[in-house]
Amino acid sequence: MSPYQEAFTPKLAFQVSSIMSYILVIVLAYYSFGCVQEDDRIPPTADSALYFPPINSEEWESISMDKLGWNTSELSKLLTFLEEKNTRAFIVLKDGKIVIEEYFGENILGTSSFGRNTRWYWASAGKTLTATLVGIAQQEGLLSISKPTSDYLGKGWTSLPLGKEAMITVKNQLTMTTGLEYIIPDLNCTTPSCLRYRTDAGQQWFYHNAPYTLLKEVIERATGMDYNEYTNRKISSLIGMNGQWVSQGNTNVFWSTGRDMARFGLLMLNKGKWHTTEVLRDEEYYKEMVTSSQRLNPSYGYLWWLNGKASIIFPGLPLSYNLPLSKNAPSDLFAGIGKNGQFVEIIPSKNLVVIRMGEAPDDSLVPITFHDDMWEKIKLLINE
Repeated sequence: MSPYQEAFTPKLAFQVSSIMSYILVIVLAYYSFGCVQEDDRIPPTADSALYFPPINSEEWESISMDKLGWNTSELSKLLTFLEEKNTRAFIVLKDGKIVIEEYFGENILGTSSFGRNTRWYWASAGKTLTATLVGIAQQEGLLSISKPTSDYLGKGWTSLPLGKEAMITVKNQLTMTTGLEYIIPDLNCTTPSCLRYRTDAGQQWFYHNAPYTLLKEVIERATGMDYNEYTNRKISSLIGMNGQWVSQGNTNVFWSTGRDMARFGLLMLNKGKWHTTEVLRDEEYYKEMVTSSQRLNPSYGYLWWLNGKASIIFPGLPLSYNLPLSKNAPSDLFAGIGKNGQFVEIIPSKNLVVIRMGEAPDDSLVPITFHDDMWEKIKLLINE
């Protein structure tokens, strides 16, 4: 099996017994830090304060840590940590300018060194691209997230009674609240026989990949365009991002360079606007996308993970814990998070974008500890 196939091979991602043990350890570690208060405010980002790199050039302005007053003595510790934890690309933007850009190790095939032009998979961090595309399609009047998914996929896209199926909306797909059965052999399976009834839509939160994956088909049918073509026309070409969705089995994963991921992060930092170009102009949708989308899991928006909330449901178990996403990261952070520690993270209060691509940093199913350790070191670097 090639490395590309291995990256996309569908697996039963979450075994209940192993996750329970892992989550309990994390919970015990977090409880000593207490709860955090929810804050759905999105600090304003001054467009005039942001730099946007040209869309048809590799030119990208940088700014030194000395000029920012950061603690440069902490940089080597952060980079050593990242390299030891199998990182491939790590970029930090401040006000849109590059402060840190580092590459480690080899490409996915192990045939050359990883560099600026090397592509890597986003895994589930790419869900944030899909959420943005749904918003764009809605602002164009091509779909409505309040409408039943069956309006786009047709009746019988699940094995549910039609009345129950009609209760599932596009918004339920965006918020992981479809109510579909999650005790199944393959959570990636999108065939109707795998999409079974557990409870009514909106009554449970569970990180179920299949309903998310079907958003690709929703968008394609609503727009009449191929998914890669729609992504390129509505996002990539407008911000200078180069990447591609690659399908394998029941999965659909975006691949790009680290800089491409950083461009998308900068777009999100500026609330869907690239300099003077309005990519996602629906301000209400943007706000809903990056704030708590439902009460079951306040740490989840529209396919974005949110920090600073009073509770969270982790992927794999329908249990709520009185914890934030990250105790060390800024409370207003929102992030796309993917398998093996793919991160695109936006911190509006500090005009920061942080991206990380790489192999699994540890043996955890969800790299929470790695993420916290990373932010502990970043905080020392930026004097927080």
